[in-house]
Amino acid sequence: MIPIIDSKRQYATVGTEVEKEVLEVLRSGSYILGKNCKAFEEEVAEFLGVKNAVTLNSGTDALHLALRALDIGAGDEVITVAFTFVATTEAIGIVGAKPVFVDIDPDTFNIDVNEIESKITPKTKAILPVHLYGQPCNMDVIMDIAKRHNLFVIEDACQAIGAEYKGKKVGTFGDIGCFSFYPTKNLGTMGDGGLAVTNSEFLKNRMIALRNHGGAIRYYHDEIGINSRLDEIQAAILRVKLKYINDWNKKRREHAAFYNELFKDVKDIETPKELDNTYCIYHQYTVKIPNRDEVHKLLQENGIGAMIYYPVPLHLQKVHAYLGLKEGLLPNTEKNTKLVLSLPMFAEITQEEQRTVAQTLIKCVELAKNKISV
Repeated sequence: MIPIIDSKRQYATVGTEVEKEVLEVLRSGSYILGKNCKAFEEEVAEFLGVKNAVTLNSGTDALHLALRALDIGAGDEVITVAFTFVATTEAIGIVGAKPVFVDIDPDTFNIDVNEIESKITPKTKAILPVHLYGQPCNMDVIMDIAKRHNLFVIEDACQAIGAEYKGKKVGTFGDIGCFSFYPTKNLGTMGDGGLAVTNSEFLKNRMIALRNHGGAIRYYHDEIGINSRLDEIQAAILRVKLKYINDWNKKRREHAAFYNELFKDVKDIETPKELDNTYCIYHQYTVKIPNRDEVHKLLQENGIGAMIYYPVPLHLQKVHAYLGLKEGLLPNTEKNTKLVLSLPMFAEITQEEQRTVAQTLIKCVELAKNKISV
């Protein structure tokens, strides 16, 4: 079996360091918002090239509190995509706002910047682009549109820590950038964790208060907040792993290039494309293939841990039925959700394993084509 990700191999690299730091936390008696959280916020802000970082309980909370900090709520509209994990629009719904969906660029799976302006109304407050699979969006165009229409930009960089657009880390272009440290992420902790970053001192302080029951001072509460504090154990783990992230991302890019080479002469397998002047960090290596569901089933039967991210676009999910949106609204989104398949991708995967994945996929694509055509 070749898994989609193998966390045990990463642990073999960092386990000794992680155990030492976790043991120190356990012995310290300080478990919430202590020295490791503060140090990690400083270290990750420096890594990303942004002034302020606020640790949180999850990437979902980062998105939610980013919207809260910008006073986006009932009656407001937020432009985003339907080709993403539900947390993106879940956060919009939590604050009472309405997601307005834009189709994707079929080459990158990211928001089609040419369609954003047509969706802007007097109720629009923000654009929420998603750097899906670690692939940066076209931030120049997005920021230009936002500036001309006086809109906020919240970047969903939950899958893209370390990715770059024109030499600048994604998540640092907009008003607030949001990251997830779910264990399977390129920089993942061993539990839940998230981060919001901003160059605004005001927004930083607002999110710090919101993550701690709506108060900047203990037992003094200025507004309704939540409990979204990253614990010291997870912060200590992230501090260890942050030292490796550049190397891990570089290896993922090398693995992606090797996959590209293995598939270069296979016409039925469309490999990922990168925008010019971008540094994709391949949170997922996602191909497009015909007869995807049948191929996926065959891969599983042959011990290849491929995954479908995401099989049903959000505008057609029950959670958004209240919007009354029908199939056909987002043709590129709907088409690509039927084609995409993510292959095993992690820093420690071997070329031998990649060859096995590629050979098995090529065989399964051919088998599915013949079976379907019979």
